Amino acid sequence: MAESQWRNLVQMFFEQTDRLGKRPFLWAKVDGKYRSLSWLETREKVARLAGVLAAKGVGAGDRVVILSDSRPEWCISDLAIMALGGISVPAYTTNTTEDHLYILENSGAKGAIVSSRALAARFLPAAHRLDNLRFVIAIDDPGILQSLNLEIERWEAALEGADPNPERLRQAITAIERRQTACLVYTSGTGGAPKGVMIPHGAILHNCEGAEDVLSDLPPGPERFLSFLPLSHAYEHTGGQFLPIYLGAEIYYAESLEKLGANFLEARPTIMTVVPRLFEMLQTRITKAVEKQGGLKAKLFARTLELGRRNFLDAKSLSFAERCENKALDIVVRRKAKARFGGKVKALISGGAPLNPEVGFFFAALGLPLLQGYGQTEAAPVISVNRPSDVDMETVGPPMKGVEVKIAEDGEILVRGELVMNGYWRNEEETAAVLKDGWLYTGDIGYLDERGHLLITDRKKDIVINDRGDNVSPQRIEGFLTFEPEICQAMVYGDRKPHLVGLVVPDPDWLGAWAKAHNKKGGLEVLCQDRDLHKALDVSVSRVNKTMSGPERMRRFAIAKQPFTIENSQMTPTMKIRRHIISKEYHEVLEGLY
Repeated sequence: MAESQWRNLVQMFFEQTDRLGKRPFLWAKVDGKYRSLSWLETREKVARLAGVLAAKGVGAGDRVVILSDSRPEWCISDLAIMALGGISVPAYTTNTTEDHLYILENSGAKGAIVSSRALAARFLPAAHRLDNLRFVIAIDDPGILQSLNLEIERWEAALEGADPNPERLRQAITAIERRQTACLVYTSGTGGAPKGVMIPHGAILHNCEGAEDVLSDLPPGPERFLSFLPLSHAYEHTGGQFLPIYLGAEIYYAESLEKLGANFLEARPTIMTVVPRLFEMLQTRITKAVEKQGGLKAKLFARTLELGRRNFLDAKSLSFAERCENKALDIVVRRKAKARFGGKVKALISGGAPLNPEVGFFFAALGLPLLQGYGQTEAAPVISVNRPSDVDMETVGPPMKGVEVKIAEDGEILVRGELVMNGYWRNEEETAAVLKDGWLYTGDIGYLDERGHLLITDRKKDIVINDRGDNVSPQRIEGFLTFEPEICQAMVYGDRKPHLVGLVVPDPDWLGAWAKAHNKKGGLEVLCQDRDLHKALDVSVSRVNKTMSGPERMRRFAIAKQPFTIENSQMTPTMKIRRHIISKEYHEVLEGLY
């Protein structure tokens, strides 16, 4: 698609609807079966909702919160808000009432669209405390028995009474410019209060244009996406919603992590955006299932991984006999592995966090194309990604089409292009700190290799400097620790200290098996003080320490009394640990390790 073809995201949707008409677009489960909305049916609902919002006073620049699980109504709401020149404000479904209160106050939202009763139960107490929030449109029954300090209207009733006028709306859409803010996405706040990232229409369109260029390496044909990540995440918002619209693809909404395997078989996706944690979980499940089968199947699987990895790294390293054997394993092993993902996958695109190269090699060896990328919410969000024709598991690929990347003197990665945000909402100081002379200062440390592939080595703000001045990346060490089968989570500590210490959280399945084998009673809160458990985990920590340089070794550790979760505020909705909160919670424990 030519860059000048679309001025904004809603114009793109309307013109794709003109082309695709009655073809299926959005798929969701209804009474246990996937049912679709066509492009035209979706557009009619967008037009109806836009009419409802306009009647409630929503216009250019007004903010409307979307709090919903992933479903067709999310996409419809997003497009309807933007069609009026408004700004959608995605909210995480894991947010607490206090989180909602902060975002509502900071954004100055005029209204909100909320899906389930459970989500409404946490959102409405925050909404009731504010005067500026005028209305809530409830997709499902919110279960409210008494009137609140705002208007609450049901989705179906609101849309049924609305007058859809797509042509009138189409004329209004033409006034929306590419640099106009489309959405206000709040960062997950690893180090403090979330910041609202103002993402313009053109930034998301620029990301889609770059993604289309990358995907041109894949076999042609109609695309089908399985949307699993929360749409409040900038990665899924662009890659799982607007990229499919850009490509004229179908979107299937996954039900849950527990039902993801079944959804793969039902949706048979060609493309899926995922985070590394999902791949790690899938690798563990597949490996355990094969180990349980044992015998010939386990031997064939191991051989598939061995030859597949060697073929991926250097196909010439295989002898003629090994190439024949590897070909046979395509039928015996890889075909079954691909079938678990629906059998049609062209690309699984990993982002949102660093991918352990070993996980990438595992899936590549099974014939599943895994592409690691890199980005930030402030860049709409994709900056670079491996191309299907040139995958390097050790890197996050070359910058996408139209993206400039340069490395500052201190190693910080700087980015320039239409993908860069308009700034942080009502926060000029923070905006000025990261946007300088058109460049986005990412806060990440890295370099470009001789082929132009980007490597991320550190997070500038997360670097630990010991008392001798050695710089250490805690994320790197934590990544190696959590790849040990006995360890689920880890946090490294030691700024201005003589050496590193830290916290580890045992893998729950491993812990259950260990406790049973050693006749230990109680959960993690009890067992975290158990010396035998500490000795068992010390074996894993020691294995990692052997691969680390002196300053990177974690000399002592404690076992956390509970996992790091979103619910206890020790994990962000994008699955990053909140160091400042964990360090405060375990301050005495960590300091006691010195």
